[in-house]
Order: sequence, then structure tokens, then C-alpha cells
Amino acid sequence: MNVGGRTVLLTGATGGLGHAIARRLAAAGARIVLSGRRGDVLAQLASEIGAEVAPADLSDQDAVRALAAAHTGVDIFVANAGLPASGRLETYEEEQIERALLVNLHAPIMLTHALAPHMVGRGAGHLVFMSSLAGKTATAGSSLYNATKYGLRGFAGAMRAELHGTGVGVSTVFPGFISGAGMFADANVKLPFGVGTKTPEAVADATLRAIERNRGEVAVAPVGLKVGSLLGGVAPETAARVTRRTGGHDIAMQFEVGQLDKR
Repeated sequence: MNVGGRTVLLTGATGGLGHAIARRLAAAGARIVLSGRRGDVLAQLASEIGAEVAPADLSDQDAVRALAAAHTGVDIFVANAGLPASGRLETYEEEQIERALLVNLHAPIMLTHALAPHMVGRGAGHLVFMSSLAGKTATAGSSLYNATKYGLRGFAGAMRAELHGTGVGVSTVFPGFISGAGMFADANVKLPFGVGTKTPEAVADATLRAIERNRGEVAVAPVGLKVGSLLGGVAPETAARVTRRTGGHDIAMQFEVGQLDKR
């Protein structure tokens, strides 16, 4: 799909990744509807790129329904909103677990349920789901995050199969560690030597490429992390041993401490 002249609903638009994606799609000629919890941040970005603002808290199911009902005419939906959900499961309160599930998994599914039939009716559209390499390889200290990102990958893959031949494409983007913006940058985590990062702009470029070429899955990470995620899929026990030996536990603890206020 050529994004020029198309209308895009982008959730999670208040964060650094959301900003990069919005700017990239707007530069390609798309009309953007920015959604997120912080209306002031959305308004500032909207004035920069000429976008529409649709504030919504995706942990509020009524707000999700209202957001969907108001934007059934969008051509492209980019499900970018997400909570870090890092830390061991026993450190969470029940309401924190529920909030992570609502924002990371329930909201994208419900918005797709509401928007996709309209795209199918028009014979054109695209759905993009922002997963993570954590949606391909499970690690200690991120069970809740892994659950939501694995779930998003499974949902997107099934939707791609279900919508085949309708004119509606489905893509999943899998960022690794992203420098300068997003959950990794916000947590101020120090990575072991040799573990590389990508930029928010690389994720934005991958998102545009996924839409234009109808790519099923696009990973945005250095080669080493891509290989690690593949290993996690075919040999999870071996991948777990490698992760432990290369400081995976320490990284998980840094994420938990750095993201406590995001629950």
C-alpha cells in the first residue's frame, strides 16, 4: 500500500518511537491521527506534522471503544502503544497485571476487531502491530512483557492469514534495543559489550517498509540480536543458557528498577 493520501491511526504517539513513526509516515504523505494519554504532547507533535489528535487511555475499555468508533474510516492502523511490563511476576499487583494486558494486548485486538471489517469492506487497508524481539525469545524477569508480545505476534500472524486476499495487509515489527527513545532508553539500562542498538528512525523506516511491501514480520535489530531471537525460537534452552552467561539477569534487573514507575 502506498501511504500517500492514506489516513493512519497511530497509538502510543506520545513516546519517542511514536514520534518517529508519525514523522516518517507524515513525510511519506499520510494523514495521521495521533492517539495517546498525554494530550499536550500530542498537540505539540500535531502542530509540527499537521496531524489530528485523539487522546485515549488504552487501559480504559470505554475509551478504546470510543476511539475505534470515531475512526472507522482509517486506512492504516499502527498499534504502537505499550507498557514496559518488566520485572518478575510476583512483584506486580493484580491491577498492574491487568493494565499491562489491557494496553499491550487487549486494546490492539479490540481496535482491530472494530476497524478491520471496514477496511475489508473497502477492499484495502493495513494493520501494523509493534511487538518486540521479546515476542520471539522469552527471558527471566519479563514474563508479563513476553506474554503480551508473544500474544501480539500470534494474533497478528493469524490475522494476516485470515485477511489474505481481502486487500488488507498485516505486519508485525520486532524492535530490539532502541537508543534515544522507547522503553530501553527510558530505563537507562547498560548493555553488555557488543550488544548493539538501533534508532527510533530505523523502526519508523521499518514500519513504512512493512506497509508498502506488505511484509509479514520485520525485525529491527543488529545481526547478533536477530540471530539470538532465531535461536530462542528453535532452541529455547540453549538460548536461555547463553542469556544467563552473557548478563541477561543483570539486564532484567536494570529494566525492573528503571521502569517501576511505568506500571
